[in-house]
Amino acid sequence: MIARDRVGFTSAAQGDLLRDEEARIRVSDALGISRDWAVVRQVHGSNVHHATAPGVLGEGDALWTDERGLPLAVFTADCLGVAVLADGAVGVAHVGWRGAAAGVVPALAEAMKEAGHHPVGAVVGPGIGPCCFEVGPEVAERFPGHTSTTTWGTVSVDLPGVVVSQLPGIDVMVVGGCTRHDQTWFSHRRDRTPMRQAAVTWL
Repeated sequence: MIARDRVGFTSAAQGDLLRDEEARIRVSDALGISRDWAVVRQVHGSNVHHATAPGVLGEGDALWTDERGLPLAVFTADCLGVAVLADGAVGVAHVGWRGAAAGVVPALAEAMKEAGHHPVGAVVGPGIGPCCFEVGPEVAERFPGHTSTTTWGTVSVDLPGVVVSQLPGIDVMVVGGCTRHDQTWFSHRRDRTPMRQAAVTWL
């Protein structure tokens, strides 16, 4: 597990955080946070929810809170978990290429800003890297300036680079690590696993 100030990213070693309640309890206790998290039903879009209590908030791919002691989480297995930090608030987004194209991270930052919480930092968690994120031309053309090449010579997208570019003026830390070729993490592209790691943030 990777932990930063107010942010945690689990790995396969912590278990399936989407479905395994015991795994979620162990992670909560290790991070010293509440066992009751606010989450969303992820749909690869740009809908943002304001969380005031734990539970499933509905369909969306980002949520934020200014409630102290309320953990927020998204679940990933190649997509990125992105935490956005502000004075008095935190947010988290689930970001695949569809969410990145839809602008889910800027939408999260803007929702926090509109509520009076100006983002000052962000942390981009592990996800599929440009070394392995093979895409077709219809996807690549959505991200001009952020295409790359896989290790086997096909076109790819640098998804963490896209997210950084969508947060101008904010201090962004990229944790790094490629979920597809590194067995440390679950990867849907590698083996079609239904299991998921979590990106968690809290005040």
